[in-house]
Amino acid sequence: MQLTIIGAGAIGGTIGAHMIRAGHDVLLCDADAAHVEAINRDGLSIEGPVGSFTVAARAVTPDELPDRLRHVAIAVKSHHTVSAAELVRDRLDPDGYLVSFQNGLTADALTAVVGPDRLLVSFVNFGADVLGPGRIMQGNIGTFRVGEPTGGEITPRVRELVEALPYAEATGNIMGFLWGKEAYGAMLYAGAVSDLSIADSLEAPEWRPLMLAIAREVLAQSPVKPEGFDGFEPDDLEGSLARLVAFNRGSAKSHSGIYRDLMVRKRKTEVDDLLHDLAGPLTTYTGEIIKAIERGERTCEVANLELLAAYERAERLGRPLNAVVELFHAPLRTPGGPLHGVQVGVKDIIDIAGHPRGNGNPHAMRAEPATADAPVVTALRAAGADVFAATSLLEYAAGANHPDVPEAMNPFNPARTTGGSSGGSAALVGAGVCAVALGTDTGGSIRIPAHYCATVGFKPSHGALPLDGVEPLAPTLDHVGLLARDVATTTTVFAALTGGEPAPRDAGALRVGVVPGQLDRPEMEPDVTAAIRASIDALQAAGCSIVEVDGSPFDALDKTFSAILLFEAWRAHGTRASTDPGHYGPETLRLLRSGAEVSEDDYRAALAERERLLPAVAEVYAGIDVLLTPAAPFVAPVTTPPVDTPEGAAEGLFTAVHNLTGAPALVLPCGWSADGLPIGLQLSSPRGTDLRLLAMAGYVESALAVESRTPAVH
Repeated sequence: MQLTIIGAGAIGGTIGAHMIRAGHDVLLCDADAAHVEAINRDGLSIEGPVGSFTVAARAVTPDELPDRLRHVAIAVKSHHTVSAAELVRDRLDPDGYLVSFQNGLTADALTAVVGPDRLLVSFVNFGADVLGPGRIMQGNIGTFRVGEPTGGEITPRVRELVEALPYAEATGNIMGFLWGKEAYGAMLYAGAVSDLSIADSLEAPEWRPLMLAIAREVLAQSPVKPEGFDGFEPDDLEGSLARLVAFNRGSAKSHSGIYRDLMVRKRKTEVDDLLHDLAGPLTTYTGEIIKAIERGERTCEVANLELLAAYERAERLGRPLNAVVELFHAPLRTPGGPLHGVQVGVKDIIDIAGHPRGNGNPHAMRAEPATADAPVVTALRAAGADVFAATSLLEYAAGANHPDVPEAMNPFNPARTTGGSSGGSAALVGAGVCAVALGTDTGGSIRIPAHYCATVGFKPSHGALPLDGVEPLAPTLDHVGLLARDVATTTTVFAALTGGEPAPRDAGALRVGVVPGQLDRPEMEPDVTAAIRASIDALQAAGCSIVEVDGSPFDALDKTFSAILLFEAWRAHGTRASTDPGHYGPETLRLLRSGAEVSEDDYRAALAERERLLPAVAEVYAGIDVLLTPAAPFVAPVTTPPVDTPEGAAEGLFTAVHNLTGAPALVLPCGWSADGLPIGLQLSSPRGTDLRLLAMAGYVESALAVESRTPAVH
């Protein structure tokens, strides 16, 4: 048969060469003049494990196409479909037809030029790559199907074409094959953002949830029954991965065409068509990362695949926990640095350029976006981190939930709270979505969620991480800090943000201070008390000295907290609370209005008393290395109690004092309640000893060796 193939690259050239060798009349057309010249001069060579041969072939550039064409195939990248189809307009014989040898859903664009009655569609899944002008490597033999785009009966013209094509078979459901390829192709797009081979990206267990989820996302959009091919079975995606690994391990084409376009040929991919044809978050995230690589903002590396996997976990685990406010597509960052590729969530009270500072408030969430990053976010990007998520919080970090904003729920029991106010950050880390997230802490808002969610929660010394670009609540008490999966991650991120050097890890023999009577307080739940006692015993068994210290300076200092918090909160929010009270939820408004009752004299007196007590508080640490206390007296409740209630006061019983001192304090997991909820303990040390505290916390974490458990959301 006679066939003109527009696009003589990997697929079109391979098909054309096989047809010529079988005796068919094939004219090749390609926009690459060097490729055309080489074909006309030396022939078209097919190389690789399938077989090597060279055929004498005719090739033309688009401006040399004949005026009349009988049978035409288009084998260009999908984003060149329209320009290629225009070459056929008014050239096709009345009884001729056009067939697509393309990836993607291009039938509509082609029908617009030749009409619905003169179009055939094919599905091609063998692998090939252009090696150079006139040379193509065929990597394997895969499924090749041809059919009418409307499906149904296999027509005579389909049978005629199949007879002429290599490896081809006819089908009555060609669109089913194309939709199957769309799902498989989405996995290839995801893998292509890394430098892994196709087989490696499909085989590694850490990418399985992503690959399965993106395939399911595409298959859910198919208007026809998707068909399987070459090991891919839409009804058995789990089993498909192993079969596809085997199929691709047997191919000489190790990387996808998308990867080669990005990293070898340095040309635009078909990503715009992917995003045009398909809806869904995972295909969108994948497409945006590919666009960033095309723009030179990123390169193909495993860090991109890790980011995609974090997006998948955020959609699957974070959103059901109400932990996600927004996920950011292909976030800007420097290409290297100590946090290269680390995915970081940021509490939605901290400025992220292009995103409103939402503050857990529905009105603020609709405000104008921030024009610049907060300095702490700038530092994350400069260190190479992927700032990929804005995380939810209690309204304005004031300890209560706005009724129109869902509260973040606990990954170990989604019927319980994560605590506040940094609950969204704790939920993402606790659920395993990301390794670290930023939070803020005014009276325990990092450490209490860490205790509830089995994470490490670190409140550094006051000002160690800058508060610029952060919504204030009580500026002398506010801290920016970290929630992380372990102490090592916390240390790495904190050191990167501050330029500090991690302190050597303590080898033991710590002098651990404890306050007599703390565990006997009536607010303490028995399971929490038992876990703290067991931790103290474990540390003593590991060689630590347990030293009782006088906690009365902390008790005296704690009495200043309420006046300072309420006065400063009213100063920050009083004008809006007075002129626009409907802006706030009722519990937050009640808390803020109570600040109006604190006089400036009372506030100044509280500040003076704090200053008077600070030397006595510092003296508590004189004979110890670290102070150990409970993090909170109870495990995660159903909802966070507002700070101006008795329950709220009890919740912050052990944490607020360290906001008054400005000293570093850290919570790490120490056990589990009888009903499977996390329990944490708190460690603190003098102001300015942040890295030393982290080193000691690393030792305590290792000595306790607390059992890790899989969150309920998995």
